[in-house]
Amino acid sequence: MQRATFTILATATLLASPVSGWAQNTPPAVPMKKAGDLLKKQDPPIVKTALAATITPENSRIIISIAKQRAFLMVGDEIYIDTPVSTGKRAGMTPMGTFTIQEKERDHRSSLYGEFVDRRGRTVRSGVSLKVDSAPSGTHYVGAPMKWFSRFSGAIGMHVGILPGYPASHGCVRLPEAIAPLIYEKVKVGTPIEVAAE
Repeated sequence: MQRATFTILATATLLASPVSGWAQNTPPAVPMKKAGDLLKKQDPPIVKTALAATITPENSRIIISIAKQRAFLMVGDEIYIDTPVSTGKRAGMTPMGTFTIQEKERDHRSSLYGEFVDRRGRTVRSGVSLKVDSAPSGTHYVGAPMKWFSRFSGAIGMHVGILPGYPASHGCVRLPEAIAPLIYEKVKVGTPIEVAAE
């Protein structure tokens, strides 16, 4: 008798539980959003073509805003290019301060981040960091491509990369593929760069 009472009470409790979906006041299920819908979309690049003949590697400068995730290629007080970027994914990864471009290389490859490939060139492991990862037997390291690279602080530079709409790099400033060569063309070793929080 006692067991039967327990079974009836347990069944009644289960049926009334919101977890079971039987409760009358359960709100309708909200469809899950896709990851892409949760990303903040960045405004597209703006290029003031009227300034193209005015700006040169001798008179250009760059301002990078960490908060806005934008870079500005300037001539005097005028903006030639206003572009979205993706900076370091954690605070401090992209150093803030005043720098100058130290090196330029069109087809640079990372010396720290990339993939391990076998003798046939097939990727065995991607997204590796030589700081923490060891090459599996029979593989070698190939650095990630960083086209239109302009170094400005140690291993940190500007180059073509994926822009997900938020800080996502290992410290470098990623640029859109169509914009990176335009900036590369208008800067030189010695061009000033200011990286600011705002």
